[in-house]
Amino acid sequence: MRAAPLTPQMGALLQRIRRAARPAFHTLTPIQARAAYTAGAEVLDLPRAPLARVDDITLPGGDGRALRARLYASSHARLPLLLFLHGGGFTIGGLETHDSLCRQLALQAGIVVISLDYSLAPEHLFPAAVDDSWAAMHWLARDAASLGLDGTRLAVGGDSAGGTLAAVCALHARDAGVALALQLLVTPGTAAFADTPSHDVFANGYLLDAQDIAWFFSHYIAPAQRADWRFAPLHADDLQGVAPALLVLAECDPLVDEGIAYGDRLRAAGVPVALELVRGVTHDFIKMGRAIPEARTAQAACAAALRKALHP
Repeated sequence: MRAAPLTPQMGALLQRIRRAARPAFHTLTPIQARAAYTAGAEVLDLPRAPLARVDDITLPGGDGRALRARLYASSHARLPLLLFLHGGGFTIGGLETHDSLCRQLALQAGIVVISLDYSLAPEHLFPAAVDDSWAAMHWLARDAASLGLDGTRLAVGGDSAGGTLAAVCALHARDAGVALALQLLVTPGTAAFADTPSHDVFANGYLLDAQDIAWFFSHYIAPAQRADWRFAPLHADDLQGVAPALLVLAECDPLVDEGIAYGDRLRAAGVPVALELVRGVTHDFIKMGRAIPEARTAQAACAAALRKALHP
């Protein structure tokens, strides 16, 4: 496998990031990395769009604790909803790092987006993030009406590690008989070990480096647990009957091979899959709307899929 060429805008952006000489996440403590990610997360993203509703709420987590969440809606109508799970390697990220993206999805799709502040590692090890995500989704399926929402029209989605959690939630939903209209998987991790060709080709210099991936996983999960499908949904025994999927992948991403492989397995199981393979961009590109047009196009594609699935 040969490295695909970056778009001119993406290449120039990576040069700017290198000149800024920000410390790599794997050289920081988790607390330092969270602060650094939060400080820079929306520098390249679109300005936060004004909405009719932006409410801080709580949802139940896997151990019964109340978790912070944020509700975004462009109107006060009884709308269908997307549970959104943020990226950050299960270790960093939160409501603030993905605020702009959630606003765009709510605005463009005409839905409610609820972003969950699930438990992070290393304070909360695998499978805490999985349990939190599923507990929140299960509650929304039953009790969304208490928030003035339509829980019978429900989707799940996320980016990066959040895409992994969304895929796992879709499997839990199938097993629990919870109907989902869509699983939105943006640059997800799906495999147990970083051993595909794309992990080698894009190991360094493409925003998400191999050392950072290893650092994230070392904080979240023990090596002996990594074959668990709740960490690596590609290794689930059976994918039949899960919700239709939109996979949005970046061509120059260490995770691209496992994203394609997951789409192939879903299709083989009879699951409807739409694939958007965005050429010449890196991991996390969807949050770079100020800098690259591919981010805005991908956000619009996500919103169109959500609108179609949730407003049939």
